[in-house]
Amino acid sequence: MAHQDVLDWLAAHAPDVPVIIPGASTATVAEAAAALGVEPGRIAKSLAMRVNGEALLLVTRGDARLDNQKCHAALGGKPRMLDAAETLALTGHAVGGVCPFGLKTPLPVWLDVSLRAYASVFPAAGSRESSVEIAPQRLADLLAKGWVDACKLPDETPISG
Repeated sequence: MAHQDVLDWLAAHAPDVPVIIPGASTATVAEAAAALGVEPGRIAKSLAMRVNGEALLLVTRGDARLDNQKCHAALGGKPRMLDAAETLALTGHAVGGVCPFGLKTPLPVWLDVSLRAYASVFPAAGSRESSVEIAPQRLADLLAKGWVDACKLPDETPISG
């Protein structure tokens, strides 16, 4: 029912945002980019985690990696990724289709500033075969608690120390 929950949520809150079903898997960043014909950075991946015991979603661009130091500074604690069972229980979405729409449990949704590099991004739509195209600011206006700088991009050199 996760996909239907997303459809219902979009119908109620963003009826102008169509669901895209490309006819191929969108479960991973690489699969989604290939299926949608876009660069991996434009795939908006939703990371389910806990920080200081609070479950949340962090939506970031597909080619970014979570940076523990940045995440700690932005969200106030060390991130711990949820396992597949807890992700499904809290979001209602299975791994590969996790998105910030139609959540089973109200969770804070944070957007990583890396998404702002694109005019539009492609988050999942509650299944491993669906997506939506949406402007990052529209995504923020619809459901985000705020913007954070919690990830590093592929061209950023890791800080040694």
